[in-house]
Amino acid sequence: MSLASVILAFVTFQRLGELALSHYNTRKLLARGAIEVGAGHYPLIVSVHAVWLIALWIWGHDASVNLVALAVFAALQGLRVWIIATLGARWTTRIIVLPGEPLVASGLYRYLSHPNYAVVAAEIAILPLALHLPLLALIFTGLNAAVLAVRIRAETRALFVSAAAAS
Repeated sequence: MSLASVILAFVTFQRLGELALSHYNTRKLLARGAIEVGAGHYPLIVSVHAVWLIALWIWGHDASVNLVALAVFAALQGLRVWIIATLGARWTTRIIVLPGEPLVASGLYRYLSHPNYAVVAAEIAILPLALHLPLLALIFTGLNAAVLAVRIRAETRALFVSAAAAS
């Protein structure tokens, strides 16, 4: 098994585990009275990420690995874990708003409004580059930017309404 395949297996299992955690947290939040916002674009986000990973498996499973780009990707994983830990039970892959709850303002959220999206955008660009697939980096960075434009608008609006209700 090549190093590229090991990396892709790690990312695949990581993403599947995160989907399971997201589903668990979403169920718990909804049971507490939370509401989902922007559900219509969620399948598009999942599709972009799934096709990105499939494309990496197709064209990168036996590629040589750029170790500098891999180190950057590894650092991004540390940020990903920090973000998930900061949000705790409120972390999901969906936009789930718990009315009356204050916005999270700790961790990376002290510095950025949407640090998770910044990390994901960087990951989508850097992992294909680590596998010497610059065209995939370009294509999926563009696709991700398009879905994030919709996503961030919906999330910002929902969080603004929620924060106003909390104050």
